[in-house]
Amino acid sequence: MRVALLTVGDEILAGDTVNTNAAWLAEQVTDRGVDVERITVVPDRTADIAEAIEAFRTRYDAVIVTGGIGPTHDDVTMDAVAAAFDVALVEDQAALDWLAEHREYAREDLADGTAAIPAGARMIPNREGVAPGCVLANVYVFPGVPAEMKAMFEAVADDFSGADRHVEVVHVDEPESALLDRIETLDERFEVTVGSYPGETVRIKLSGRDQDAVERATAWLRERVELADSV
Repeated sequence: MRVALLTVGDEILAGDTVNTNAAWLAEQVTDRGVDVERITVVPDRTADIAEAIEAFRTRYDAVIVTGGIGPTHDDVTMDAVAAAFDVALVEDQAALDWLAEHREYAREDLADGTAAIPAGARMIPNREGVAPGCVLANVYVFPGVPAEMKAMFEAVADDFSGADRHVEVVHVDEPESALLDRIETLDERFEVTVGSYPGETVRIKLSGRDQDAVERATAWLRERVELADSV
């Protein structure tokens, strides 16, 4: 399963907010065997959001969109999803019923647009807030507030699955630049993905679907590097 993550928010592009939602979601779906192939941030503009959704929904198995839902002036994500699918934005009765039952909100208590989602979408209730999310085809729309986003993802987490991925990490006490020949050999000889992350030591991450290949590659590497003693 191949997934794209799309985060909406001027505050992220301005550097005012760190995109922790994308990092958290990437970890969650990766742990379920899913390949995250794109993480993109777009501004709070309907056309930009819709353009990204249109491009990604045909290219990937699923698109997860976070941010910009609700009734305020800059919450335009639902409008953008509706535009991307060429459907209307409608007040969802299931959302109104859920808010009445679980939050004791009558329709007149809600700001206009609070319960609006694209026509034909499946509502995802917001158990940590008010404005609902939704699923339309392969596009999942969550809030930007982390607690709300996480609770909403858990409601649909079973939709995201793939083959198990096996991971091994080797900590090396050598400069990263000195490891290029061995990393290149790993890429050539083994069906694994290799990541190299410098720090106090160099952390080399080997991952793949074939556990035996990952273990063989790890053993091969450990025999050919200076291992960090402290890790």
